[in-house]
Amino acid sequence: MLTPLQLQRYRDDGYLVLPGFKSAQAVRAVRDRALAIVEAFDPAAGSGVFTTKDQAAKSDAWFLGSACDVRCFFEAQAFDADGRLMQPKAESINKIGHALHERDPVFAAFSHGPELAELAADLGLVAPQLWQSMVIFKPPRIGGEVLWHQDATFLCTEPSTVTGFWFALEDADASNGCLQVQRGGHRGPLRERFVRDGDTLAMQRLDDTPWPAAADAVPLPAAAGTLVVLHGLLPHCSAPNRSAHSRAAYTLHAIDGASRWLASNWLQRATIPAGF
Repeated sequence: MLTPLQLQRYRDDGYLVLPGFKSAQAVRAVRDRALAIVEAFDPAAGSGVFTTKDQAAKSDAWFLGSACDVRCFFEAQAFDADGRLMQPKAESINKIGHALHERDPVFAAFSHGPELAELAADLGLVAPQLWQSMVIFKPPRIGGEVLWHQDATFLCTEPSTVTGFWFALEDADASNGCLQVQRGGHRGPLRERFVRDGDTLAMQRLDDTPWPAAADAVPLPAAAGTLVVLHGLLPHCSAPNRSAHSRAAYTLHAIDGASRWLASNWLQRATIPAGF
């Protein structure tokens, strides 16, 4: 699937942009399904109450339980001081995660297939395992900024093999917070690890290398259906969305089964996940 030039660009840059990887019909199916999941979501059932004293513990429990489930998470700016939504629920959700590819038939169909399997093999994932999936909405007006980070911070293996597959479900550009990357930044160190000890979560600093400067950010505008492949060590970010248009995307994170999934990862499962 990938040409020698594309493979060399991925090795050099740490990312690859593949326009038109998914059809408009396939994109529309998962976009509609995501909206249906949000419509059915009852905020009182989990993460929707943000004003109680024990909200931090409730949020952590809701998050940890999403490893093998399909759960919605609100934007930080979705609520007023009294805990009421400031805009419709469908425009207040930050993301859905983290097992859509396993638990939902529409997303499972989107997340598997020979094209993705061939791409993963070309990228060097000999025995791919799909550990995580998310819909990230970047809703209008309140879509939050995503600071510089590396995917291997949150999904760590030894050696590091985490690879991100980011699908644009809507057109993304500078106006609504498209992806930004540090070209070649994957050759730098892993700066942080998000670690779990029982039900306690913490960010562990590993390296003091500074995050890229704003001048180093390369924007990646992407039309709906585009796939962006991200090396697990590549620093990337996105600006807040203050426009009137959402910037929905679907992400999959895979590892090579030849590497070791660390027990200190926040995401743990009883069985090894399947590949593409």
